[in-house]
Amino acid sequence: MTAVEKAEIVPGAVLVINAGSSSLKYQLVDPVTEQVYADGLAERIGEPSGGAVKHEAAGRKREIEVILPDHRAAIAQVVELLREDGIDLADAALAAVGHRVVHGGRSFHAPSVIDDRVRSEIERIAPLAPLHNPPNLVGIDAVSALLPDVPPVAVFDTAFFHNLPEEAATYAIDAETARKYAIRRYGFHGTSHQYVSLRAAEFLGRPDDEVNQIVLHLGNGASASAIRGGRPIDTSMGMTPLEGLVMGTRTGDIDPGIAFQLARVGEMTIDDIDRLYNKRSGLKGLSGDNDFRSILERVAAGDAAATLAYKVYLHRLRHYIGAYMIELGRVDAIVFTAGVGENAAQVRADALTDLGAYGIEIDPERNAERTDQVRRISTDAAAIAVLVVPTNEELEIARQSAAVVADL
Repeated sequence: MTAVEKAEIVPGAVLVINAGSSSLKYQLVDPVTEQVYADGLAERIGEPSGGAVKHEAAGRKREIEVILPDHRAAIAQVVELLREDGIDLADAALAAVGHRVVHGGRSFHAPSVIDDRVRSEIERIAPLAPLHNPPNLVGIDAVSALLPDVPPVAVFDTAFFHNLPEEAATYAIDAETARKYAIRRYGFHGTSHQYVSLRAAEFLGRPDDEVNQIVLHLGNGASASAIRGGRPIDTSMGMTPLEGLVMGTRTGDIDPGIAFQLARVGEMTIDDIDRLYNKRSGLKGLSGDNDFRSILERVAAGDAAATLAYKVYLHRLRHYIGAYMIELGRVDAIVFTAGVGENAAQVRADALTDLGAYGIEIDPERNAERTDQVRRISTDAAAIAVLVVPTNEELEIARQSAAVVADL
């Protein structure tokens, strides 16, 4: 197909938008057939030096350098690229625009069509996720201005964990203070955990309400969840996406008293500590690097800082796996997903080494296989299935968005 031919977009496709502070991921996908018509990433939005767009549609890939002063300009650029590929969003009979919104607080536990009330509530709870919800709102406003006749839908990262057991969701601080400031465990990456857990049960040939599983979403951001019969009973991220596993640039679990020490002795401000915890910690803080491929190469070369960072990462990961095995009582599957989880065979092997007594045994050949399909990497004799399930948050957002507008 040439750039001037009109692409055949089946009515009911969904445009999925994931707006970050200086980036915008997008995908145009049919939620029924799973066909992806286009996807891409706009980066360095608002930077004086200029931005970039990686775009794939109509059977071709393009990367362009372009000035992107704001998210509205980024959306306009994406719309123009799609037009060049024969895709006119205004005429595509889209079912919805599905927006990833990181924090839904206690207000949202299901996908919601965005009207003035919903938008105002997302803005009201933005202090719970100051690095995420404001850019999400910018994306919502920018796309709605360009596609005013397509219903916008918010799909919340926290929704899957909305009904965590109270003992898992509650922090042991003064109850009135917690109530006043909405302090509790919310959990994140919920769209991924939900999609992956359903795919894992499907692969095992069992209803999801019969499967107990531990899902490990390991990317630059990382989280774990314990899912009993299709319902999460615990997750590693907390009130914010900072708690839990060691991540690319985030601390994960940390003694709260460290903040007091940094403020009192180090004379650091709250903003200083925030930047330290979110941007200069995790693997990057320990080794100077948050690219997992680079870290593994450095570990193989005997680099001391990278080796320590890797050991700390594994220590925390195994800690959560062990804790969730006890919480679940019976574990049917341990599931790896996201960039590191899907691609780093060494991480999977090291995370589950020497656990044969618990019914966990990795098959080295299966683990080394590289494919984008759901696969079992444990031995046939192992009591607990260990799976690799590629996540697809965009498809899950598209499905949820299409379902909610179908009920209008």
